[in-house]
Amino acid sequence: MKKSDHTSEQGYGTTGHEWDGIEEWNNPLPRWWLWTFYLTIIWGLGYTIAYPAWPLISQATTGLLGYSTRAEVAEEIQRVEAANADINGRLASVELTSLVEDPELTQYATSSGAAVFRTYCSQCHGSGAAGVQAAGYPNLLDDAWLWGGSIEDIHTTITYGIRNEHPDSRYSEMPAFGDILSDEEIAQVVNYVQSLSGASQDAQLAAAGEELFVDNCSACHGEAGEGDPLQGAPNLADAIWLYGGDFETLTETVRYSRYGVMPNWDDRLSEAEIRAVTLYVHRLGGGQ
Repeated sequence: MKKSDHTSEQGYGTTGHEWDGIEEWNNPLPRWWLWTFYLTIIWGLGYTIAYPAWPLISQATTGLLGYSTRAEVAEEIQRVEAANADINGRLASVELTSLVEDPELTQYATSSGAAVFRTYCSQCHGSGAAGVQAAGYPNLLDDAWLWGGSIEDIHTTITYGIRNEHPDSRYSEMPAFGDILSDEEIAQVVNYVQSLSGASQDAQLAAAGEELFVDNCSACHGEAGEGDPLQGAPNLADAIWLYGGDFETLTETVRYSRYGVMPNWDDRLSEAEIRAVTLYVHRLGGGQ
């Protein structure tokens, strides 16, 4: 590298850098470019003064114009709510069982309910409502309903939830039979439960587990294992399992029990929204 004393036709020298015979002229930036750059700085400073920009401890500066994207969204929500006020009022007041008798109301509730479901319910039940068995989230597409699948039952479940702190929440509790039965007895009960739905099992253990089932489980699940929606006790004879029906999973269920919780939505959704998602779920294909 060496310093060069070459000058350009405009009288500018080089930067003093040379590499492999190549030198760089020390030409200044075009004046139009410099003015554009200065203007962007002025514009940027003006923007931060006019609009929210500088972060503070709890929020950003509000700006002289008082613009807020949150306020803009809130205004849009209010506009939509005002536009739908009449039909939401009808939806909130009509008898649940007569919803389907009004085609306009049914179409609106189904579309609105789908939006509510994707926003608040799909995180657990899946975007397609097929549930997540490993986590114990029910499939809403089949015809197995722990608390009943009528439109009134679904409405109650969504409104008050399951095993939460709401005073009207649906509630049931399965004992942890690991504190009541021995490991051998649990294995016998599990094999008997598997036999109810025709799953593969040890016939000898299943025969021994029948009496244990009648003594310990039939009060909730019924003597034939058909379940009881009034108690939220699942049907054990339909081969539809909330957490899984293999031997290991059923053993874990019997030994430690399950205690799934669903939040109540009456404090977060309006009655119209609850009814809309109720109708949507009911019409997915598994409603009774």
